[in-house]
Amino acid sequence: MSVLPLVFTSGWASGVNAYAVVLLLGVFGATGLSDDVPETLQRPEVLVAAGVLFLCEAVADKIPYVDSAWDSVHTVIRPVAGAWVGALLAGQSGSLSDVAAGLIGGSTALASHTVKAGTRMAVNTSPEPFSNVVLSLAEDLGVGGIVAFAMFHPEAAAVVAGVLLLAGLLTLCFLISRIRRFRRRRARRREEKRLAAPIGRPPG
Repeated sequence: MSVLPLVFTSGWASGVNAYAVVLLLGVFGATGLSDDVPETLQRPEVLVAAGVLFLCEAVADKIPYVDSAWDSVHTVIRPVAGAWVGALLAGQSGSLSDVAAGLIGGSTALASHTVKAGTRMAVNTSPEPFSNVVLSLAEDLGVGGIVAFAMFHPEAAAVVAGVLLLAGLLTLCFLISRIRRFRRRRARRREEKRLAAPIGRPPG
């Protein structure tokens, strides 16, 4: 079960930024800094694809409302990536079944993705764009730092990831009411515009 902490940490990180996880793990393996990274993640085409997609996410993730649209598209992608990385890590170590690792990595990625997507929806209710940029940079640095930490101290990194996941879920519970108010306010504005449209038309 020695690979379990790394599977859990990579799953949490995949829910935040799956492309960064694949890219970082691949780089650690390709440079020889870690023997725990499967060869699949070290392949040049995988590293190039992950790098390009990471750059795309780095831009989209910092633009209000575009980030939420990006998150919606990745509701499936991030959990699948977490499950895939977890299964590869388990296959490499042989200390945990691929199915169990996939379930752990995928479910953890889904949970952290839910926290990220919900938090972004709440942040988008703010009129200024700087919150998105700051939050996105914090997420990028957090994922990079924890994945790198997990390469050398997997148990400690798993504890940190678990604390962050729990804190995120608790924060999201508090933000849900704000998200609901924002949606009701936006729906009311749309209804007002719809009702006002016929009034503003010139007589036919």
